[in-house]
Parts: sequence; C-alpha cells; structure tokens
Amino acid sequence: MQSRPTTLPLMSRQLRCTASALLLGGLLAFFSQPANAQGADIFKGADLALGEKMIAEHKCVACHVSKVGGDGSAIYKPKGKINSAGLLRGMVEMCNTTMNLGLFPEEVSAVAAVLNRDHYKFK
Repeated sequence: MQSRPTTLPLMSRQLRCTASALLLGGLLAFFSQPANAQGADIFKGADLALGEKMIAEHKCVACHVSKVGGDGSAIYKPKGKINSAGLLRGMVEMCNTTMNLGLFPEEVSAVAAVLNRDHYKFK
C-alpha cells in the first residue's frame, strides 16, 4: 500500500529557505555598512598589554611568517580584504577559531586593538 506524500519535506524546505534568506539579508546589511560605521571605537577600553601578551603567547608572528614569509607583516592589509575595524576583529576571531586558541572575546578584541594600533590604524 502506498502512503500519501506529506507536506513535511516541503515545510522543511520552506523553513530552510526562510532561514537562508534571513541569514543572507543579515550578511548583506552587515557588509553594506560604510567602513566607518564599524570604527575603531569597538576597541575602546581594550587591554593593549593583554593583546600584546596573547600575540606573543600564541606565537602569532611565527604563524604569519610561515604563511607569508619575511617578517610576517605582509599578512596585514591584504588588498581589499580587511577594510574596517569590525572585519579586523572578525579576522582575529577566525584565527582564534581555526587555530583553536581558546581566546575569550575580550582577548580577541585586545589582539585586534593591538593590530589596529600597529598596522591598520582604523579611526
């Protein structure tokens, strides 16, 4: 005996499409903001000494040297990739996640603040 098709797979597909549309809309809204909308004020109050300590402790420079050679500084300011303070913090969070560093959010912000001070200089 054949059973009638249910609408559950259709509903599931609709929910997936809705969730995807919401995510895409949020990403578009985030990335369409002007770069100064995510200014360096996100680093206000960041502990620069902690950021410097985290960079040294997790051997960030050695990792960057292994990726780009030289003194590792060529990894900063890749053409068109990081053009706001928010994207800089996001890149540090990506390193934290992919390298499984276990940094807390305030440590990620501290590292990003040091990088902004030394390399990016977002206002």
